[in-house]
Amino acid sequence: MVKSDTACSGVILAGGLSRRFSGINKAFLEVGGRRMIDSVYDVFKSVFDDIIIVTNQPWLYLDLDATLAADIFPVRSSLTGIHAGLFYSGNPFIFAAACDTPFLQADLVRLILSRIEPGAGVIAPETAAGMEPLCTAYAKTCLPVVERHLEQKIYKIQSFFKSLRVIRVPEETLRVADPELKSFFNINTAAELEQAEAWIAGAAGFQK
Repeated sequence: MVKSDTACSGVILAGGLSRRFSGINKAFLEVGGRRMIDSVYDVFKSVFDDIIIVTNQPWLYLDLDATLAADIFPVRSSLTGIHAGLFYSGNPFIFAAACDTPFLQADLVRLILSRIEPGAGVIAPETAAGMEPLCTAYAKTCLPVVERHLEQKIYKIQSFFKSLRVIRVPEETLRVADPELKSFFNINTAAELEQAEAWIAGAAGFQK
């Protein structure tokens, strides 16, 4: 079957150990009684036919129905994970999200995917805080640009955007799908984990 020129794989970045959580793999931290990887995976399963998990510990994810792929560049960075996702995907686009975003909303993902069009390099949500590169669609054509930046040890994701056609999805549009923009809440610290639990329990209003 011929693939659409806007077909997209879902890529979950599960980089591994976290220094801020005493070396615990964040993907398996529980929020609301569920592993964060499961929350993100379930959203992806409802949206994508093809799911890739980028991890250097593939044996930990054998219970999930996904392609398991390791980083190609021996550097731990989100850009390295995006590169691996682009490399291994058989589709012309990928949608990349981090494993530590337990409130990712399927409607927001679908909204971003709806903006994919041939010739675009990046389709990125943009809020008052800026673009969200770990909730973004990337074209396979980004691969050589990303490789060049990694070879030059430039690891900031948005550093390669200027050489591509970027479609920005504005905040007011994003809020139609995700009114509180909770899809962009990621957990890097114990305080953020506590905040997430409080929000789930209804003890506090959601704050990005």
